[in-house]
Amino acid sequence: MECELKDLSPTQGEANPQPPQPPQRSDSAHDEGSTKDDRPLLKPEPASQAASVSRENLQELEKKFAAYVRHDVYGPMGRGELPLEEKVLLGIALVTLVPIRVVAAMTILLLYYAICKVCTLFSSPNREEGDQEDYAHLGGWRRNVIVQCGRALSRAMLFVFGFYWISQKYRIPNSHDKSSTVQNEGKDESEEPERPGAIISNHVSYIDILYHMSSFFPSFVAKRSVAKLPLVGLISKCLGCVYVQRESKSSDFKGVSGVVTERIKEAHQNKSAPMMMLFPEGTTTNGDYLLPFKTGAFLPKAPVLPVILRYPYRRFSPAWDSISGVRHVIFLLCQFVNHLEVIQLPIYHPSEQEKDDPKLYANNLRRLMASEGNLIVSDIGLPEKRIYHAALNGNNSLPSVLHQKDD
Repeated sequence: MECELKDLSPTQGEANPQPPQPPQRSDSAHDEGSTKDDRPLLKPEPASQAASVSRENLQELEKKFAAYVRHDVYGPMGRGELPLEEKVLLGIALVTLVPIRVVAAMTILLLYYAICKVCTLFSSPNREEGDQEDYAHLGGWRRNVIVQCGRALSRAMLFVFGFYWISQKYRIPNSHDKSSTVQNEGKDESEEPERPGAIISNHVSYIDILYHMSSFFPSFVAKRSVAKLPLVGLISKCLGCVYVQRESKSSDFKGVSGVVTERIKEAHQNKSAPMMMLFPEGTTTNGDYLLPFKTGAFLPKAPVLPVILRYPYRRFSPAWDSISGVRHVIFLLCQFVNHLEVIQLPIYHPSEQEKDDPKLYANNLRRLMASEGNLIVSDIGLPEKRIYHAALNGNNSLPSVLHQKDD
């Protein structure tokens, strides 16, 4: 489930030491809210076509689109030539570990679906503007069972995927990054800290969603088609997901943006309301970069909780960047151990200037997260990701592809 909050006014990235130089593009190429292009990001192509990209062109692509380049043993698109040892380990895992994990994962999914089904019996979903509906506003024992079981089973799912230990760090920014603490000056220390309206995280993989479910059980922004999927559809409604349609018109998107804004305000003011979880980059990276933040998450002027995810690896990177979904899941299940590091920063309280300027708010938070997470800022986005994927898939008109814009 790819969670994206699209915005009509994207931000420009901050300067960072030695970042790769991205291709220049117009503002219209950065406007995901009005795009009607719903092409898949990565279409599997025959290996012979993928091989048509020369080594020189591949190196040029990797410089331009460094945020999406895989550096693990499996190579671009997960189709690199593997050493003999890796082939043996992969073969052993395919016949032993993968079947066990698949059965365990399906068991957990079915169990949680059954729990959600029981808890939502004889209950009507909460309906908002458009086709939005959810069960996140259920009260009493029903909501408590959904949340507690969801957090526990999400952690169990992470365990099945090989994330046995998760390193969590709670970091206090340097004194010069005072934006997150300035609003707390003069307050009584005995007062309960203000509740954030949203959780802001970098986006690396679909595994991000499982982690955030196990820790916060927030509501996500998801494609509208997710609501109709078997099993997952009901679970997404219990999470309180806000559904968007990528190819919809701008007017429809503005309605969704309004729902997200109201949800963030509600979560900030009401402790019982579900918190929003947003990936302001709008797409996934290889985990070493931070893309420009879209401003939709910052329009409500509410404080946010920044969370940084890193996936250290030795053989296969859990980052879902330039590899097909099925191939990625299979290779991930073949890894005996996977690693996840989490850095949670203090609640970021926007200054008055940031409240008046969502772009400034987004830029400042992005710069802080890049600094604390040791991430490189990059100015490229989803359109460049499509270009990179098209080239990897053997697009023979490579020079024109490099200057292509999203229609």
